[in-house]
Amino acid sequence: MATATLRSRATNVGATPPAEFDRSLVWVTALLLGLGLVMVYSASIAIAEAGRHTGYQPLHYLIRHAIFIAISVIAALVAFQVPVRVWQQSALYLFGIGLVLLVLVLIPGIGRDVNGARRWIPLVFFNLQPSELMKVFAVLYAADYTVRKAAFMHSLRKGFMPMFIVMLLTGGLLLREPDFGAFGVITVIAMGILFLGGMNWKLFAGLVVMLIAGFIALIYVAPYRMERMRGFMDPWSDEYGKGYQLSHSLIAFGRGEWFGVGLGGSVEKLFYLPEAHTDFLLAVIAEELGFVGVLAITLLFVWIVWRAFAIGRRAVLQERYYAALVAQGIGLWIGVQAVINMGVNMGVLPTKGLTLPLMSFGGSAIAATCVALAILLRIDWEGRQLARGFKV
Repeated sequence: MATATLRSRATNVGATPPAEFDRSLVWVTALLLGLGLVMVYSASIAIAEAGRHTGYQPLHYLIRHAIFIAISVIAALVAFQVPVRVWQQSALYLFGIGLVLLVLVLIPGIGRDVNGARRWIPLVFFNLQPSELMKVFAVLYAADYTVRKAAFMHSLRKGFMPMFIVMLLTGGLLLREPDFGAFGVITVIAMGILFLGGMNWKLFAGLVVMLIAGFIALIYVAPYRMERMRGFMDPWSDEYGKGYQLSHSLIAFGRGEWFGVGLGGSVEKLFYLPEAHTDFLLAVIAEELGFVGVLAITLLFVWIVWRAFAIGRRAVLQERYYAALVAQGIGLWIGVQAVINMGVNMGVLPTKGLTLPLMSFGGSAIAATCVALAILLRIDWEGRQLARGFKV
């Protein structure tokens, strides 16, 4: 027996210890952040040059974006240290803080108005966008609600209505900004988690019908949304008006062809395509890196979503149901937002103000996504610790 033990120890000398977390998820996230930094600089350099009279420098957006990434990484490192049980205990309070921030942003003198939308709270060095933080809080709260109400998921009154009322309140605040895109994403997050948590399929089907009807009604009652829909249906009918942004995005995709015109070679970013470094960053990527570049980015997002659901599936097997729903909710959020942004850029979906996760310019969005991925890594880490017999 002693000989066998010594042989076993000798065999394990120099062996690579099992990973403490999903390293591929970290590398894919770092790759998207790095590529986003390069493409934001490429897409924004002309805008920064034009803003010299206001004190901007050619590296203005590059420096700001790099600072956003650094702050987001620090926030993610802090979030990773927080046990999942603490996130669950804090879910309701965090969601309440999110609602307070959504109210504050609507108060004149506190919220900042840009292009008719009041979505930002100006702080000392940056603008805070509460709707981005609300996406994280919605995942944590919806997962906690579903676990607490697991016995009532087949009940309309006890299982569905409380969450419906809460989402109605949240949606009302978001539409007052207005931020229709964030409202759509948060709705998908909440309803997706309820479905994954075992919500009665008949209730869920009825809810989907109600949501579709509600979204259509919201489009019809707001003239600017109707204009966007008309521009989406036929951007070339008014390429200098309501179809301007989409038509130039499609031109960028067309110019890129298979391999792109080369990094820095985009023409559309030269004041033709509005919001080139934010909502329409993918169009610049398509023009400069071509179909191959867009496909590579799409596959990176597919990997993140797949790993999120795989981590959630393992948590289910370990009977860590809250952690499982949070992991899958994060995957659902990033996947849906990426699909919407890509669809908008390609003309498959109506124009909406949603950024490409981890890549587009915007501090609040990057910070919220990085924190969410840190929570996902924490869930994975705790799962690996439990599988090895350690307590977490």
